[in-house]
Amino acid sequence: MVTGARAHLPVDLSGLRVVITAGAGGIGRVMADSFAACGAAVFVSDVDEAALASCGHAGMRADAGRREDLEAFMDAALEKLGGLDVLVNNAGIAGPTAPVEEVTPEALDETLRVDLASQFFCARRAVPALRAAGGGCIINLSSAAGRFGFRLRSPYAAAKWGVVGFTKTLAIELGPDGIRVNAILPGAVDGPRIRAVIRAKAEAAGISENEQTEKLVGCASLRCFVTQQDIANMALYVASPFGATISGQALAVDGDLQVLI
Repeated sequence: MVTGARAHLPVDLSGLRVVITAGAGGIGRVMADSFAACGAAVFVSDVDEAALASCGHAGMRADAGRREDLEAFMDAALEKLGGLDVLVNNAGIAGPTAPVEEVTPEALDETLRVDLASQFFCARRAVPALRAAGGGCIINLSSAAGRFGFRLRSPYAAAKWGVVGFTKTLAIELGPDGIRVNAILPGAVDGPRIRAVIRAKAEAAGISENEQTEKLVGCASLRCFVTQQDIANMALYVASPFGATISGQALAVDGDLQVLI
């Protein structure tokens, strides 16, 4: 059920200056590796200091739930890179798996801060640099939960729907400056995060993890998980000259997912 290995999209991105939040692990790490392999200069943040030390990319520790951390990170990235061409707002957390009446205010606040507000604060710092560069690209990570309802995941779904609205608004606002803004909506991306979600939902539903996995994969026409490289390849595409007229879009990379369960 896991899609086969992928190579990074072979595009020339030499000279691009790319900032990626949560770029030392998971999807962010694959994005950082892929942009670098295509010739871009990359600067990443992460909350995991060990992952930062081992990822091989320039960067600094920053907690995506803290505005002060994000602003310091963006300032450091702009100084290190000498400007900016691409911002990838990748940071996110799964949030709680629970009925709405059992979700604590603290869990809601944390999910909205990391999954939505962090993108606002990074974009706010990035826009002047993108204008100074004569244009550029912002890529916001949303989710299939940003176009479907997602039972027991109300904070996460609310944040990811918010990302889509934020993306469309920025695209309209920044288009005259030559700044393109798109959202990528991954489906079930194979890896530790989706496995944790599967465990939590299986427990809540009183079924096995295998049953929950089968139900989730069965919701996609291609009957598969997508890979982290699939998501990175979409980011490479929209940041490249091939994506020169793509803006304001919610781009699903999900195996044609029909519903989330």
